[in-house]
Amino acid sequence: MFNQVLITLYQRNLNKLKDELNAYQHEAKIWEVQEGISNSAGNLTLHLAGNLNHFIGAVLGGTGYVRERDKEFSLKNIPRHQLILSIDTTIAIIQFTLSKMTEADMDKPFPEQLPVLKDDNSTRFMLTHLAVHLSYHLGQINYHRRLIAK
Repeated sequence: MFNQVLITLYQRNLNKLKDELNAYQHEAKIWEVQEGISNSAGNLTLHLAGNLNHFIGAVLGGTGYVRERDKEFSLKNIPRHQLILSIDTTIAIIQFTLSKMTEADMDKPFPEQLPVLKDDNSTRFMLTHLAVHLSYHLGQINYHRRLIAK
């Protein structure tokens, strides 16, 4: 089923995100930005956790998570172990929520209207979009680590 494919992809990429954070030799570098780099790895991690906890956890899973998107980019210097704990929590929420979904659930309209869903508003499309969004920012974090941690 498609939900199992998504669970595998989300888990793989979120575990890779933890690997990227752990690869920073100096924890402070996770939060560093330089000219031409507008977001730190820490803020992108907060953004990914907030995004997935909102759209998958709260919207689809009814977790009650309340997203504070501005804080995803304004908070700084959260310890690495807290970021990793947040990723682990996100993995568990995704696994729990998606494992309960059926193929018919995937074809239902996504419960929250977003501009990105103008052509296809199915839950399947939105979950695919979220997986691609995760991959995009994971790549940014990989480059951030290699550029900043020199």
